[in-house]
Amino acid sequence: MGGGGFTFKQFHIDHSRCAMKVGTDGVLIGAWCRLPSSGRILDIGTGTGLIAVMAAQRASGCTVTGIDIDAECVAQARDNAASSPWGGRIGIEQCALQEFFPTHRFDAIVSNPPYFEESLLPPDARRTAARHTRSLTYAELVDGVVRLLDAEGRFSLILPAAESERFLSAAHGVLFLTRRCDVRTTPGSGVRRVMMEFAVSVPKLLPQIESLSIEDGGPMRYSGEYRALTRDFYLKF
Repeated sequence: MGGGGFTFKQFHIDHSRCAMKVGTDGVLIGAWCRLPSSGRILDIGTGTGLIAVMAAQRASGCTVTGIDIDAECVAQARDNAASSPWGGRIGIEQCALQEFFPTHRFDAIVSNPPYFEESLLPPDARRTAARHTRSLTYAELVDGVVRLLDAEGRFSLILPAAESERFLSAAHGVLFLTRRCDVRTTPGSGVRRVMMEFAVSVPKLLPQIESLSIEDGGPMRYSGEYRALTRDFYLKF
């Protein structure tokens, strides 16, 4: 995905001013998360605005709000939203989750959150803030979701496998897992990412467990399941 941006079927995301560029994680969770047919959607740590724009494309009856602490990302996300076909339904705010107190709750919340709590911090300060939990701990993320999610809403996020276990520990007894998808690069490789969906009340059914391989080693390179999930977005699919 190029240094200046990435063009999808119906929109373009410029990421030239953001520390974290458009990547597979954002596309995965933006395509996988369960969204309502109407209502309000929140994207926590919106960055380039990718997930917010994807949500607006998928949920035509919803308004979407993206929040981020980085001023450059907020400016770029606003531009990306405005240049998309759904700019009138997307609002981007510069605000930390801990300081975000709207007058309403959200029917769906989505996040590709900071992670690698214990890894060595990169030298670039903006990349540090984007990739690490120093500005938003998992406990703070859980608290924010509980405060902002509607009683019938769903919260979805994507994390590396090890970080997903840490998040599950932080969410234990507060958020309740309803759906999980283990993502592998190929069918025989280890779990690379975990996508999870949570509710704020105890679900009646056991969590839905899924798996997804991005590649299958065949002539098309990308697996049929990955192409099916993302076909509404990628030009090549």
